[in-house]
Amino acid sequence: MSTAFEVLAQPIRRSILDRLRGGERLVGELAGALGLTQPLTSKHLRVLRDAGLVTVRVDGPRRWYGLRLDPLAEIDDWLTPYRWMWESHLDRLGAHLDTMSDDEGDSDVR
Repeated sequence: MSTAFEVLAQPIRRSILDRLRGGERLVGELAGALGLTQPLTSKHLRVLRDAGLVTVRVDGPRRWYGLRLDPLAEIDDWLTPYRWMWESHLDRLGAHLDTMSDDEGDSDVR
C-alpha cells in the first residue's frame, strides 16, 4: 500500500483532490474537468481510495467520490513543524520586495 505522500506526488491526483474540495463528484465529471479519459480517472481514484484519501458512495450505477479529511489533517499535522522554514523565506522575500522602489520594479519589465 502506498503512503499518502507517494500518492500525492502525482499531480493528477492532487488535481482530483482539488476538484473534490467543492463536494462529491462523479468519475465522468472529474474526467471532463481534468481532460482525462474515464478509465484513467478511475485508476487514479482507485489509488486515492486505497490510500484512504477519498470515499466512494454508490448510488445505483453511479459512484460519487468525496474527500476524506482525516488523512489530509494528519499530513497537515506532520508538516506543521516545517512551516517556519518556508514562511521565513516568504517573509524575507516580502520584506525585500517592500524595500524596492517602483523604479526598480519597472526596470525589469522594459
